[in-house]
Amino acid sequence: MAKALNAGLARAMQDDPKVLLMGEDIGTLGGVFRITEGLQARFGADRVMDTPLAEAGIIGTAIGLALRGYRPVVEIQFDGFVWPGFDQITSQLAKMANRLPAHMSLPVVVRIPYGGHIGAIEHHQESPEAYFAHTPGLRVVSPSTPNDAYWMMQDAIRSDDPVIFFEPKSRYWPKGEVDLVDGRVPLHTTRVARPGTDVTVIGHGAMVATLLDAAVLAANEGTSLEVLDLRSLSPIDWEPILASARKTGRVVIAQEASQFVSLGSEIAATIAEKTFFTLQAPPLRVSGFDIPFPVSKLEHLHLPDADRVLEAVDRALAY
Repeated sequence: MAKALNAGLARAMQDDPKVLLMGEDIGTLGGVFRITEGLQARFGADRVMDTPLAEAGIIGTAIGLALRGYRPVVEIQFDGFVWPGFDQITSQLAKMANRLPAHMSLPVVVRIPYGGHIGAIEHHQESPEAYFAHTPGLRVVSPSTPNDAYWMMQDAIRSDDPVIFFEPKSRYWPKGEVDLVDGRVPLHTTRVARPGTDVTVIGHGAMVATLLDAAVLAANEGTSLEVLDLRSLSPIDWEPILASARKTGRVVIAQEASQFVSLGSEIAATIAEKTFFTLQAPPLRVSGFDIPFPVSKLEHLHLPDADRVLEAVDRALAY
């Protein structure tokens, strides 16, 4: 995924000279995860800019550049570093586009590496996606595969609306194929990652790989799981979700984030509301616990794994 994101950024910069990259250590270093490696040498320091350690200033500058016709792509170095820029994102970036004249737009992409599984220290492993999905005026997406990362990055940059682009950092290194010709799926589309018949399991980002692992284990025991990859967290593409819920009658939603007032809670509520008479069991949620993200040696207890997903699947089948 790291190389796919790099290639997607390069393609967007090649196609549009108004695309600029901004962030801490993204130029000479290529970013802490090397997502922007080589791009400053290729496109110049005036288009791949190292910034001060000031997230509010980075976002505010990007807003100003967007108002002048540029398409800035901002990197937040780690998920827990976004909070100093939260006010600019939610108070200005999200709202300003709705107050601009029809001929103006705010095409800003904010890249945020997020989630656990890398054994990092405090403020380096969080899942803040619900804060942004809750904010009207923002588009929020998260790829789970290299192919989606390549194409979704380009689509996000082409969007005239602000896009919060959550990158599951634990998926930067696993390999996958990228179809450079026909691999594009529309940005705000839910993907059926694995067809199934007995229980629908839904996730996004790194959780999709966990759900696919769970589906393999379940198949060995005779249970068929349909795995859905949200891809877009706001807006959500509901039709594939509701169609799958109606087909299987049982749903499990999994996420790394805490459960209370979460994305999974919203999905569970909507499924219950829209497919009530075809459900065989209430939608169930599997999530991180309602605590601050724990120290690295305890993260394996906090983050949902295939066993916790399968335990929820068993509960759904028991109704």
